[in-house]
Amino acid sequence: MAEAVKPRGCTNHKLRQLSRAVTRHYDAFIATTGLKNTQYSLLAHVVQLGPIRPSDLARRMRLDASTLTRNLQPLLAQGWLRQGPGEDARSRLVEATNAGRAKRAEAQRAWKQAQLALNARVGSGRVATLHTLLDDCLGRLD
Repeated sequence: MAEAVKPRGCTNHKLRQLSRAVTRHYDAFIATTGLKNTQYSLLAHVVQLGPIRPSDLARRMRLDASTLTRNLQPLLAQGWLRQGPGEDARSRLVEATNAGRAKRAEAQRAWKQAQLALNARVGSGRVATLHTLLDDCLGRLD
């Protein structure tokens, strides 16, 4: 009878190491656009989903509200996003401006180069397997 596989080490530590390495990789490409990885991700989500309530955006991005608010500020200050009134007096909507859509398109080209370089370095098959495994784990933890 085969022994059960026993993970070795701390999963959190290993995931954080991988996350930092992948972030450094993407940052090297995205930085040429004047954005940080987190800003590109947020801008891309707003372009795709907006106009959107901040609470819905935070939920879709799996961020807490304070992190979203902090990350929105530089994009609002640059004029790439705007926040306006929502359905009632208490709600707000976030949407991309024309400049924000242009910045997202520029950054998307850099992101594509980062993704292709990662696929080449790690292997497309490994990346696809990693995506499947991560999606499965996220589904089990949600």
